[in-house]
Amino acid sequence: MTQLAILSAQANEGLTTEVGSPWANIGIFLVFVAITLFAVLRASKKTKTAADFYAGGRSFTGTQNGTAIAGDYLSAASFLGIVGAIAIYGYDGFLYSIGFLVAWLVALLLVAEMLRNTGKFTMADVLSFRLKQRPVRIAAATSTLAVSIFYLLAQMAGAGALVSLLLGIDSGVGQSLVIAVVGLLMIFYVFIGGMKGTTWVQIIKATLLLIGVGIMSVWLLALFGFNFSGLLGEAASVAGTTDILDPGQQYGESTLTKMDFISLGLALVLGTAGLPHVLMRFYTVPTAKEARKSVVWAIWLIGGFYLCTLVLGFGAAALVGPEAITNAPGGQNSAAPLLAYELGGTLLLGVIAAVAFATILAVVAGLTITASASFAHDIYGQVIKKGKIDSKGEMRAGRATVVVVGILAILGGIGAQGQNVAFLVALAFAVAASANLPTIIYSLFWKGFTTRGALWSMYGGLGASIGLILVSPVLWGAESSFFPDVDLALYPLTNPGIVSIPLSFLLGWIGSKTSKTREDVSKQAEMEVRSLTGVGAEEATDH
Repeated sequence: MTQLAILSAQANEGLTTEVGSPWANIGIFLVFVAITLFAVLRASKKTKTAADFYAGGRSFTGTQNGTAIAGDYLSAASFLGIVGAIAIYGYDGFLYSIGFLVAWLVALLLVAEMLRNTGKFTMADVLSFRLKQRPVRIAAATSTLAVSIFYLLAQMAGAGALVSLLLGIDSGVGQSLVIAVVGLLMIFYVFIGGMKGTTWVQIIKATLLLIGVGIMSVWLLALFGFNFSGLLGEAASVAGTTDILDPGQQYGESTLTKMDFISLGLALVLGTAGLPHVLMRFYTVPTAKEARKSVVWAIWLIGGFYLCTLVLGFGAAALVGPEAITNAPGGQNSAAPLLAYELGGTLLLGVIAAVAFATILAVVAGLTITASASFAHDIYGQVIKKGKIDSKGEMRAGRATVVVVGILAILGGIGAQGQNVAFLVALAFAVAASANLPTIIYSLFWKGFTTRGALWSMYGGLGASIGLILVSPVLWGAESSFFPDVDLALYPLTNPGIVSIPLSFLLGWIGSKTSKTREDVSKQAEMEVRSLTGVGAEEATDH
C-alpha cells in the first residue's frame, strides 16, 4: 500500500486530509501570485483604451498569443479532470484528450483567420456584421454569458477540489472561503490589467503547466525504463484488471452509453470553435497571418500536453491506484496532485498545486474578460448606447461587469463543489457547439443567412442544450448528479450535443428560408471580402 493510499484511507476515517505540507503548497502558490501580479500591474500602465482592455491593443505576436491560447484552453478540467479520468477509466478517459485536441482543426480551418478579419472585440461583432445589430448582439451576448458561466463553474469547482486535498481543509466553509479568495484575485487581475494583463498571466501559466507536466511525464517514463508498455502493465496490475486498457470502462457496450459517447465527441470537437473566450484571443494579434500562427502554436503546445496526460493518467493508476484516487478528498480530480506527491514529495506537490491553482486563476480571468466584453461592448455600448459611447465609458462598463461576473463565479463555484470538472467543461462545450458554432459558420459561409435564422439558431441551440441538461442525469437520479436521490431525468444522456447541435443548424436554415426580410447585399459582400482577404479589417481596431 503506497503512502498515498494510507493517507487516503486515513482521510476516509476522518484522521487527516493533508497531503504534503499545506504551508509549502500555499508558499509556492503565493510566489506565482506575486509574479503574475507584477506582470498585471505592468500591463495596466498600457491599458488606456477599449482596444487595450479587450484586445490587448492587438500587440501580441502569433507565438505569444498561441501560448496564451494554450493557457486559456488547458483548464483545470484538462489538468485535473482528464488525468483523473484516465487513471480511473483508462482508455475511455483519454477520449476527452482526443476530443479537445481534434477540435482545434475545426477552429484552424473554419474560424480563426476569418473571425479575426471580420470582428472587432467579440463574437457578436462578426454575427451582427451584415444582420440586424440589436437582436443579434443580444442573442450572442446571452449565449456568451451562458458558456462563460458553465466554464467558470467548472474552474471554481476545481479550486474547491484542490483545496480539500492540499490545504487539509475539510469544511465546506473553509473551501468556500478559498474559492472566494481565488475569485477576488481573478477580479483584480482583469479589473486592473484587462486583456494585456490576462494574456501575460496565461503565458506564464501555460509555460509553468507545460514544464510541470513535461517533468512529471519524463520522470514517470524513466521509472519504467522509458517503456510505456511497462507503465501500462503496472497500471493494469495495480487496478487488478486489464479492462483499464480496453474501451468500455466509462462508455460500455449498451446503446445508451455509446450514444452518450457520440454526443460528448460532437460537443468536444465542435465546441472549441464556438468558445467565446478562445475566439476572443484571435483579436489580440495585428494581422491574419499572426492569427493563423497563433493556432498552429496552440495546436503544438496543446497536443504535447494531451500526450502527457496519457502518461500521467496511467502513471497515477500505476503508482497511486484507482481506489486510492477515488477515496481521496477531491476524488477523481486529485489524481495529478497525488501522483506529484508520490513522485517528488512535498516540493513537487507544492509546485504542481501552484500550477493547478494558476491554471484556475488564469482561465477564470480569461472567461471573466470575455463575459465583460460581451456585456459592456455588445449590450451596453452597442445596444443600450447604440454605439454612442467613448472608449473610457466602455472601459468603465467593462470593469463594472468584471466585478459582477466575479461575484457570480464565486457563488456558483461554492454551489458546484464536488462535481467532476472535466464533465462540467464538456457541458460548456455542448452549449458553445449548439448556440454559437452553427451561427458563426452560417454567417461566414452562407449568403442566404438572415437575422431570423441567426436568432432561431442561437436561442434554439442555447435553449435545447440547457433544457436537456436540466432534465438529464447530470442533475437528477445518478450517483454523480447534483441531486442523486431524486430521479426526475427525462433525457437519458448526460450530454445534449447529439440533439442540440443538429437542431441549431436546422433552426438556422429554417429561420433563414422562411424569413421575408432580405439582408443588406452590400454588407454581405463587404463581409465576404474582409473575411477572406483581411482588406479593411484594421478599420475595426479603431473605436
